[in-house]
Amino acid sequence: MNEAEFIAALRTLPLHPGADGLRDDTATLAIGGETLVLTHDAIAEGVHYRPGTDPFDIAWKLVAVNLSDLAAKGAEPLGVLIGAVLVEGAERFVEGLRAILTEYDVPLLGGDTISVRPATFGCTAIGRAGARVPTRGGGQPGDALWVTGPIGAAMLGFESGSGTAYLRPRPRLADGRSLAPHVHAMMDISDGLLLDAARMAEASGCTAEIALQSVPLAAGADPLRAVTWGDDYELLFAAPADFAPPVAAARIGQLAARGPAPLLLDGAPPQIPLGYQHR
Repeated sequence: MNEAEFIAALRTLPLHPGADGLRDDTATLAIGGETLVLTHDAIAEGVHYRPGTDPFDIAWKLVAVNLSDLAAKGAEPLGVLIGAVLVEGAERFVEGLRAILTEYDVPLLGGDTISVRPATFGCTAIGRAGARVPTRGGGQPGDALWVTGPIGAAMLGFESGSGTAYLRPRPRLADGRSLAPHVHAMMDISDGLLLDAARMAEASGCTAEIALQSVPLAAGADPLRAVTWGDDYELLFAAPADFAPPVAAARIGQLAARGPAPLLLDGAPPQIPLGYQHR
């Protein structure tokens, strides 16, 4: 059973309406006059970080990838719960948590600890959203597609061994809050720009048309590898063609009426893997 088959099986279970059919990275709960946004992500040794990585960086990335999901909903973080593994140098993990929670003014709500190898860490983030919470499935034909920053920095960081962009992504929380009231669809780029754009298009019943030369790239990044590598945690959003984003962003294409493929790159379906998928 691969990832898609597993999620399809989960959809046969009793689902809360706020789960939106498991089509998005978050769930929403209406509490009184507010909307709570909930998300959970895990990162594993050998998959999301190399063995021997400084636990400070593990903690930062663990929280950052979850805050990035809140950013895609325009949500203000209320707190996080951590599922921590007791690794060698656990004091550095605590220091990393302190750094990112202080940086983004996010309190720790609690969590759990275990001891297991290889290590897998989990985080649940809870946020408060405004009146409008964009989903990945709200795009419309004719919408322009935008990204908030350069693609490929995480790939370069991983390959160089310096790793800052790869291990310490910076969730676009302020940008997400600025964009949420105006955009039709939004999500963060975690598994590769092409794959995530295809997911947005499929959820929206559209085809994403992307021009490779329009994609902003980190200096020195190979274009085709960058758009399929992932871990960028920039925001991808669809908005009316005449929309002027209130944040720095680059227009990379548009959504069109659904055709035979969910994604066209320079006018044709890409003949390469679109991004990272769990098997």
